[in-house]
Amino acid sequence: MRGLAALLVCFLAFAPARADVALWRADPATSAIELSVQALGSTQRGRFETFEAFIRMDPHQPQSAEVEVEVAAASLAMSNGALTSRAVGPRFLDARRHPTLRFRLLSLSPAGPGRYTAAAEVTAKGRRTRVVFPCALRFEEGRAQMSGGFDLDRAELGIGTDGPWNRLISRRVRIDVNLTARRVG
Repeated sequence: MRGLAALLVCFLAFAPARADVALWRADPATSAIELSVQALGSTQRGRFETFEAFIRMDPHQPQSAEVEVEVAAASLAMSNGALTSRAVGPRFLDARRHPTLRFRLLSLSPAGPGRYTAAAEVTAKGRRTRVVFPCALRFEEGRAQMSGGFDLDRAELGIGTDGPWNRLISRRVRIDVNLTARRVG
């Protein structure tokens, strides 16, 4: 989760030079923030349905981009519906007491044609952790498209660290992000 902000910046960092600093907005209808985790003997998948990205950047100086993403913890829908209430409940995301997951970009570095390395801070349940991950960018017809993913240790964020379910679910959670953003100002 903590790399989502960095993924967004990767996605926007090298937009065509039409203006200096601009505001961008992710389009939730054509974007996805998904997770997968080994649990109960198989891979369980989920998707966050509600999120908002705050992006301010100069395409000529992507290293100075400001990106913050807020994800509604309660918007997680697991493919196995019976797991959704547990995932957003008090022993895991605890969406009632901690309604928002936050991602903040720390840095962005070129890693080859159309590829970048991003570092971001993820905050959940009042705890922070840092992730570094690769991402890819593509630009066409006024849109920027970013894809990438990273692994997150849920225990670092205090997610599901006690109770009987902790033993049945891997600590490693995979976050995959595919975002489309449009310039808004």
